[in-house]
Amino acid sequence: MSHFAYHVDGGKAEKVSAEKALALKSGLVWIHLATNDAEAQAWLADKAGLGDYLVDALTATETRPRCDAVGEGAYVNLRGRIAERGKGDDALGSVRIWAKAGRVISVTRTQLVAMEQVIAAVESAAVDDPGDLITEFAVAITEDLDPEVSDLGDQLDDCEAELDADRVFQLRRKVTQVRVAAIQYRRFLAPQRAALDKLAALPGDWLEDDDRLHLAAAADRAARMAEELEAIRERSALTHEALTDLRAEQLDQRSLVIAVVAMVFLPLTFITGLLGMNVKGIPYADQPWAFDGVMAVCAVLAAGITIYFVRRHWFR
Repeated sequence: MSHFAYHVDGGKAEKVSAEKALALKSGLVWIHLATNDAEAQAWLADKAGLGDYLVDALTATETRPRCDAVGEGAYVNLRGRIAERGKGDDALGSVRIWAKAGRVISVTRTQLVAMEQVIAAVESAAVDDPGDLITEFAVAITEDLDPEVSDLGDQLDDCEAELDADRVFQLRRKVTQVRVAAIQYRRFLAPQRAALDKLAALPGDWLEDDDRLHLAAAADRAARMAEELEAIRERSALTHEALTDLRAEQLDQRSLVIAVVAMVFLPLTFITGLLGMNVKGIPYADQPWAFDGVMAVCAVLAAGITIYFVRRHWFR
């Protein structure tokens, strides 16, 4: 089981063992477990003394962002970008947090990009209570996701600017990737906004007024990103339809050209097939100008049919 702990007191941060952190009574104690195995469940139940509900919530395999009041504290689940995403992993990994006055225990199954920023804030003693720590998690996660969401919008802008029937397959693949990423992000950002709003409204003196304001700001930022992702998803669907229409129009145009060419050569094929029969009695078969005459008739017919189609605007 991988874990670390910090003790922040009197404007100073100290890294300590998890066992020592459990015995500390003053300042802020933060214990983080980077695991989800049975050993972690046993440690949370036996060493930390947490109830079954909290142990299950902190170590559950499948989770969604939420916030629940638990006794004198709260359980919070947030989602952030994974540092090293494996095949089959969700787009966002979870950090499960139990907090009460003076103490925070967090659990992650995968390393989050935002974790480095949170640790740096703790080590610099910029965090001195549980509200500050949860706020730092929320802010770090949203600051990390914001450029990712903006990049999805930029990629879609590029696709819309490059709409071309000859690049349908490349653009369709790119648009699909953008749409899938937007759906995966929005799946967690929408409930994350609700979780942060609920946390900001929880009663209790362990959350300061400035913490509530920062949490509300993080919730608003998550809501804005969720709205932008919804817009990206809808734009992706429209762009995909536009690409499909371009492809269909291109196929129709090519089919029209093939049909016109077939119509031009159909009577010529009939004439050459008729005159090419191996029977006696073909008119002018022995004349020296017969071949040139047939070719001239074919040329006139082809030109006449082509002019007819042009005047009927079949090529438009």
